[in-house]
Amino acid sequence: MAGLATFLVMIPSAILAYVLARHRFPGRRILSTMLSLPLVLPPTAVGYLLLQLLSIDSPVGQLLNALHVRILLTWRGAVLAAMVIAMPLVVRTASVAFQGVDPRLEAMDRTLGHTRFQTLRRVTIPLASRGLISAAILGFTRAVGEFGATVTLAGNIPGQTQTLASAIFSAQSAGQDTEAWVLLGFSLLVGIVAVYTSERLSDTERAHG
Repeated sequence: MAGLATFLVMIPSAILAYVLARHRFPGRRILSTMLSLPLVLPPTAVGYLLLQLLSIDSPVGQLLNALHVRILLTWRGAVLAAMVIAMPLVVRTASVAFQGVDPRLEAMDRTLGHTRFQTLRRVTIPLASRGLISAAILGFTRAVGEFGATVTLAGNIPGQTQTLASAIFSAQSAGQDTEAWVLLGFSLLVGIVAVYTSERLSDTERAHG
């Protein structure tokens, strides 16, 4: 679920990061603040907000019900919660990556007759690629460790909506210390590898810069 959440969140996050890094417009600070809220709100509060947004009494919930799409207490809800929690970190990291690309290089490419999209594809994204990969890694790690929002929105159903974090909680609550330690060790391994890889990518990018 964390992998799917990361995959789904990368494109909208990259677009938002590029817009925030390259453009100044009315409401930019408000947009940036709203995107950052899941970083500072308790995860359970984020889950509760999503629960209210998707409840059967809400317009969104009624639309989903009409389309026969279930989100609450399903794997879709777990993926959605992980996406919302991971997005701020992905956007911030990707935005830094785009800010690190020299605008003069983009301007030079535009003088060759390329459109803004072609310049984005040929120059901006390749130069920011290490930062974007780092954003994906950190987003995945954040999604793997998500607990509060996921449990609130999707529950903790083994084999369906249970995440690594909720599995550790369940094992600890049931007194299954061995299983909890194994899961904790795996979680630590994922975190260490992710942070180390992200740091290596950042160091390499700075060296090339």
